[in-house]
Order: sequence, then structure tokens, then C-alpha cells
Amino acid sequence: MADPFFIETPDGRRLRAAVFGAPAAARRVCVLAHGQTEFIEKYVEVIGELNARGFTVATFDWPGQGGSCRLLGNPLKAHIEDFRQYDQAIETFLDRVVKPISPGPPIALAHSMGGHNLLRLMHGRPNAIAAAVLTAPMLRAGTRGVPRWIAMSALRLENLFGNGEAWIWGMDKRDPLTMDFDAQLVTSDKARFARTRDIIAAHPDLRLAGPTWHWLEAANASMAEVMAPGYAQAIVTPTLIVGAGKDRIVETSAAREFARRLPHGRYLELADAEHEILMENDSIRSRFWKAFDDFVDPLAQ
Repeated sequence: MADPFFIETPDGRRLRAAVFGAPAAARRVCVLAHGQTEFIEKYVEVIGELNARGFTVATFDWPGQGGSCRLLGNPLKAHIEDFRQYDQAIETFLDRVVKPISPGPPIALAHSMGGHNLLRLMHGRPNAIAAAVLTAPMLRAGTRGVPRWIAMSALRLENLFGNGEAWIWGMDKRDPLTMDFDAQLVTSDKARFARTRDIIAAHPDLRLAGPTWHWLEAANASMAEVMAPGYAQAIVTPTLIVGAGKDRIVETSAAREFARRLPHGRYLELADAEHEILMENDSIRSRFWKAFDDFVDPLAQ
């Protein structure tokens, strides 16, 4: 692993970042953007696979998670005031970390919330990224069997009554340090799940259990913005979206719909994949990497 270092956003938030060089002199740079609750170390296998493809990998922990600044006194709560804080984080990272090592716009690989935030970036800064691959992007959150109108009513009421910094119901029980494989919802691969839990056991300060009501309110506002008519059509960056057919975290149908509206978008669905495609079993991952190579190689010369 490369040694992480810290940068600071203009509003004073400290971000933990790292750069992993390819074995030979790299001609290409890949920005790796994690999902909610994730952290740099979880992606050690993915970073190695990108390095083997000739990419230098630049990555960071989002505000409020991993080794970056936490936003509440309880460090297990995922919280954000507004998704513009994520915008500022990735823009700072690109300007201070990526630009000095990349001769041109980098490509990007992003998962879930990272994919959502990358779409916001590509919409706001059209020339920032040369090409993007998004796995299970967060475009419409699943409600796990609860009727959506009930879930949205609960969200509005909890925030209205001043409970924005409280756990969403049940999230306090999802500490990844104690959760076993049968309780998780994101992968079918026991070995990769165990590897992540071993990392957390060795570095428990990196972990998050789940979001607050206000995080979800901010996320829903941002998802509504991104899914609005005309938003996808304004993103000119070539983009491959890979959906997970068995996703229980976000709605795969939203990813399909969004990809159809992108001017330079492609879509692939891995029918047997759970949400964390990059942490899935070897069969699913091999199909992902073939699609990644087929998409990226002609664009990243």
C-alpha cells in the first residue's frame, strides 16, 4: 500500500488521499472513487488490477468516512450537510493531487455513491474526466420492501422533528466490525467480505455503520437533481454504467434508465451480481474487467 497523505478543502475539511504508481512508467491515470462507508484500503485488489493495466491510481476517502474528517461526534455515523461538500472534495482532489500527475484528463472508476458524485462532477466540469466506468451508481435508493411513500414520509418527519443527526432506523445495528456474512447485503463472495472485515478489525477507526436521516435527505435531493430531465443528456463524457442484477442497495432500473439518456453512454447488467460488483466473486469480476477493458482501452491511449 502507498502511504496516505492529507489535503484540505477550501472549507477546512481534511481529506485522506493516496497515489499508487503502476509498476512501469504509467501513461494513464485512473481516479478511483469509493462508495458510501468505504475507504482506500478496501480497494487494494482493485488498485493492483488497475496498476497491472498500466494505470497510476489516485484515490481518496470522502468527507465523513475512512480516514478523512468525520462530521459528527459519533464517528460511526455517515453524515453530510449537502452533496456540494462532496463536489468540493473531489474538485480539490483533482486540482491538488491528480492534475500534477496526469498529462491530461484522467479516466475514472467509481462505485455507488462515488459514481453518483462523479456524475455531478462530469455535469459541472465537462472536461474533467476523459472516460468513466460506474458500478451500481446511486441514482435511486432501494427501500428494502418498504413502500416508497412510507419511506419518504418517515424521512421528512424525522428531519422535520430535528432528528437529522440520528441513525436511520436500524443503522446502529450494522457495525461492519461485528456484522457477519449472512447479515450483509452487498456481495456473494465470503472471502472478499472477510478480507474487508479483517482490514476493519486491524483499523477500526476506518469504519462506518450507516447514514443519518439528514444524509439520506441530502442524498435524495441530489438523486432527484441528477435524475431530472436533461441532466444525463448534458453529460458528454463517454460513460459505461454497470448495473447489478441482484442489487439490494440501489435500484438497478434507475441505472438502466440513466444510461439510455447519456449521449455517449453504454450499459451492462451483470444479472448475478450483488451491489458491490468490484468485491464480488471471480466470475462476476472477470466479466466486469472484460467490459472495462473493452470500453476504456480505445479511449485511454
